[in-house]
Amino acid sequence: MMYAVVLLVFCSWLALLCPSVQAYENLALNKSTWQSSTYGSYGADRAVDGQYTDLRGWAGQCAVSDWGQNKAEWRVDLGGVKNIHHVFLQYVTHNDVWDENNYYTTEFLGFSVYISNTTNKEDGVLCFRDTNYTRVTIPNPVNISCPHHGRYVIYFNNRTHPPYPEGYSDYAWTLLCEVEVYGCNVYTYGSDCIYCGNCSNGVQCNRVTGTCPNGCDAGMYGDKCDLECGNNTYGVECKEMCGNCSNGEPCHHVDGICPHGCDAGLFGDKCDLGNMRIKFSFFIV
Repeated sequence: MMYAVVLLVFCSWLALLCPSVQAYENLALNKSTWQSSTYGSYGADRAVDGQYTDLRGWAGQCAVSDWGQNKAEWRVDLGGVKNIHHVFLQYVTHNDVWDENNYYTTEFLGFSVYISNTTNKEDGVLCFRDTNYTRVTIPNPVNISCPHHGRYVIYFNNRTHPPYPEGYSDYAWTLLCEVEVYGCNVYTYGSDCIYCGNCSNGVQCNRVTGTCPNGCDAGMYGDKCDLECGNNTYGVECKEMCGNCSNGEPCHHVDGICPHGCDAGLFGDKCDLGNMRIKFSFFIV
């Protein structure tokens, strides 16, 4: 019993200390993939299967492009536009120490990562292009920060314009053992993927703070546009006044309509019209 109490206290303390740990979702897991060429049975899908315990290129857990290619391109379709935070890449190591003596450093050098809403990387955003790494400094695995919206994450490398920088291989390869794309669905913010709709004209809120850059939809207010108009107000910026709803009910915060009719003597959807009766008296002299 004492052990259970201690464990509960520890877990609660850990949750408070690290509230955002593992909050982002791997959006790429088991999603549809493609690569520009394939060696044998080592298809593009092997880079999103969640398996990368054996980092040999031919062990069955890595996507491998064909021999002798000047360009190597790989992509994953996230199934829709997502709010991406970062991309994790695990390259082949042959299960050897990753240092300047590992031959696969020569093939990883010069890679790029893009996010796009189409299958064409040129339509998207360049998240990272290696122009400075050497066989000594290139990391593996590597996390690429890329806070953008997109549907496709594209890995690219090429060997098309010799002479190449020192340490580069002669040909381009995919050789990706795992690609993980971390982020949230659109209209969310923060590492906990908190919903943040209601920004004016359907604009995405700030991915970090959740604030709306151009104000709120009608009927909402606050920095995050997460509060409904009150105190007999409605509409854009809660500037319109309403009232006179039956039984003191509030009007609808968006359009000002009274849900169950009006107070006595008033009519109209917004109960803003009086019961006008024009009386004519005719006198015969």
